[in-house]
Amino acid sequence: MRRDIQQNEQAFSSKEVAEEVGIATPTVRKYGQILERNGYEFLKDGDRRIFVQSDIEALIALRDTDKPLDDTAKDLVYQQREKLEGSNETEIAIPDTYENLSHDPNQLKEALMFLVNELAATREMNVQLTNDMSQLKTKVSQLQQDHHVISSSIGNSAQRTNAKIEKLTEQQNTHYETLLQQEKQKSELLQKEIQNMRDEQKKEWSSQNDFNKRLEEAIQQRKEKWGGFFSIFRK
Repeated sequence: MRRDIQQNEQAFSSKEVAEEVGIATPTVRKYGQILERNGYEFLKDGDRRIFVQSDIEALIALRDTDKPLDDTAKDLVYQQREKLEGSNETEIAIPDTYENLSHDPNQLKEALMFLVNELAATREMNVQLTNDMSQLKTKVSQLQQDHHVISSSIGNSAQRTNAKIEKLTEQQNTHYETLLQQEKQKSELLQKEIQNMRDEQKKEWSSQNDFNKRLEEAIQQRKEKWGGFFSIFRK
């Protein structure tokens, strides 16, 4: 238990310590955790640390050290224990303080100022927490809306893309079927033309053969006729 704190010694909140030491409030909490981890004792109100001047000096030592923070924290714990062992001061007791304050107006004034400062700091912290919670809720709501919009957009885009692909596939199939049908028709027409040409050629050959036969027969008949005629002169 802390026995090195003087009666009516000024106490500081984390925010005040941060401003005094020149570090961020989360860093104050970080340094406090490092000190406690190595055995340092803070005066506490529930789970909240209450800082006094010696604690501020310990935080400054951590801030300015060139050694690992845990090593410096162990040195500070050793110094604190030496002070506690050598101190004959009694531990601060809130009921005794109230009894003394009732007889000393200056002490009462200091206690009231301390309470006012603590209340103001608490209120400010509560306001900040409320604002942070409100901003967090707004961000969460916005993220949910964005997620919904993105999901809807992706879903709609996927549907439109699938519809376009299906339509293009259908058009392509129809086009291929049309081309195939046209090629089939062209092939059939070409085959018919070839067959007609063959038929015409056969007719032409047949007609030519008939003509050649008739021509040969006519020539043969003339030969026979002229042969009989010349045979008369030979007699």
